[in-house]
Amino acid sequence: MNQDKETTIQELKDILKKFRDDRDWKQFHNPKDLAEAISVEVGELQELFLWQDKERVVEKIKNNPEFKAEVEKELADIIIFCLNFTNITDIDLSSVIKEKISINGKKYSVEKSKGKSTKYNKL
Repeated sequence: MNQDKETTIQELKDILKKFRDDRDWKQFHNPKDLAEAISVEVGELQELFLWQDKERVVEKIKNNPEFKAEVEKELADIIIFCLNFTNITDIDLSSVIKEKISINGKKYSVEKSKGKSTKYNKL
């Protein structure tokens, strides 16, 4: 079962809007507070990786179902708040992602950036 192939971004946004509205939480959803909530949730995801080397983290995600579940929950929280942010600000996520990838494609041409982690202004 691969629901990513079956579920649209709009469906997720609608689910979250209904969840929010059923609880009368729209009053708490504003760009400032949602941006802060995103930041808090990102911190909680980062905390799971604190003081561990990257190989150990990859191994834990692959082989430790409890750890992977914690990562999934934190990632879900981040994306939920991001989608809530797009709902309250009327941002079309698909459009802005495609536009940003186009911009990044110009800043990070394959010829200059392939295999490098250098920032675009230093390529």
